[in-house]
Amino acid sequence: MQRRHIGDVILDIRNIALRFGGVQALTDISFDVREHEIRAIIGPNGAGKSSMLNCINGVYTPTEGRITFRGRTFSHMNPRQVAEMGVARTFQNLALFKGMSVIDNIMTGRNLQIKSNILLQALRIGPAEREEIRHRAFVEKIIDFLEIQAWRKTPVGQLPYGLQKRVDLGRALAMQPQVLLLDEPMAGMNIEEKQDMCRFILEINEEFGTTIVLIEHDMGVVMDISDRVVVLDYGKKIGDGTPEDVRNNDDVIRAYLGTAH
Repeated sequence: MQRRHIGDVILDIRNIALRFGGVQALTDISFDVREHEIRAIIGPNGAGKSSMLNCINGVYTPTEGRITFRGRTFSHMNPRQVAEMGVARTFQNLALFKGMSVIDNIMTGRNLQIKSNILLQALRIGPAEREEIRHRAFVEKIIDFLEIQAWRKTPVGQLPYGLQKRVDLGRALAMQPQVLLLDEPMAGMNIEEKQDMCRFILEINEEFGTTIVLIEHDMGVVMDISDRVVVLDYGKKIGDGTPEDVRNNDDVIRAYLGTAH
């Protein structure tokens, strides 16, 4: 399948450091992400991968360094502000509303696009009702895309884990992000579920033009779908380049991949 044209740098991470008291979680991390590419972050457990995503989407404030998104540099930004800039995130540990239906969970991703005030939304009158209809129509398209129509009214807590991961992805897509951060989107999945998730990620990247940054432990997946890979170990960057570059990097082999790869 032909990959979309890779554009200019959309996200630039420079000299990021992160400390929690006496613990140094990240040290002088720099890399960039180009528009329309799939950029993977890999490394052993505890390497600082999720901490890096948390810095990008405003959950953590870096101790040092800067992050620039589309020419706008920020160091003290909360998750809502980052989301308003066009960055969405899924989580390794699902944070869905288990008692709510699939469609209502994904609707929460439209929150930033809803203009009506809370009172009009509650009463569902006039412009608020028309706006909700438009947002639900958009969410239905996401449900169709992710092939979860049969479960649209099912409480999320009743779904198998693999389908819950799709709902989490759908909620992020509902934000219509320019950059999508995926934290281990295939963790805990069987082979068939991983194949489906890979297909969705590639289609999101190619058909929607969404730039994707993902953390993933399955090296087969990373090497197959990524344009470039950055490797972390103990909070430091030890490799960066194409999948082939990383696969042949001696430091990466010693720290993570092993001689079998």
